[in-house]
Amino acid sequence: MTELYEGDLAPDFTLPLDDGTIFTLSAQRGHPVVLYFYPEDDSGGCTDENREFSERAPAFHALGARLVGISPDTLQTHVKFRRKYSLVSPLAADPDHLAIGAFGLWRLKKLYGREFMGLIRTSVIVGADGRIARIIRATRILGHAQKMLEALELHLGKTPPK
Repeated sequence: MTELYEGDLAPDFTLPLDDGTIFTLSAQRGHPVVLYFYPEDDSGGCTDENREFSERAPAFHALGARLVGISPDTLQTHVKFRRKYSLVSPLAADPDHLAIGAFGLWRLKKLYGREFMGLIRTSVIVGADGRIARIIRATRILGHAQKMLEALELHLGKTPPK
């Protein structure tokens, strides 16, 4: 697994979205993309995170950014999850870890003394030039979407509202 850093060219990938379309990262060049990787649909923390990103989606879009949630769940699970909570952001299904693996986010985790492979909750801002502008691990779920919005504003040279 290769470690990615800010300034690196973002690895390209193509994944299906829950709205029936296909998302290819390289096709987004010309405007920023915010990818938020989360472990599982309809779990407590992931629901909170997706709701926060949905609440802030208009602000991300106003900055010209494409916002996409990615998890290893299936399209069918994504469709139910998005509908159940009226989520705004499209959700990409990555059960084969194409994007998750390319970004180095499928790793050994420890929980209550048990080790297992899993997704490391992380968000990435990919600049309009296709390079990684920011990589932020979600150490606290609540407030993470706002932290990403502020990082995007900073990347774009915008002053966040007071």
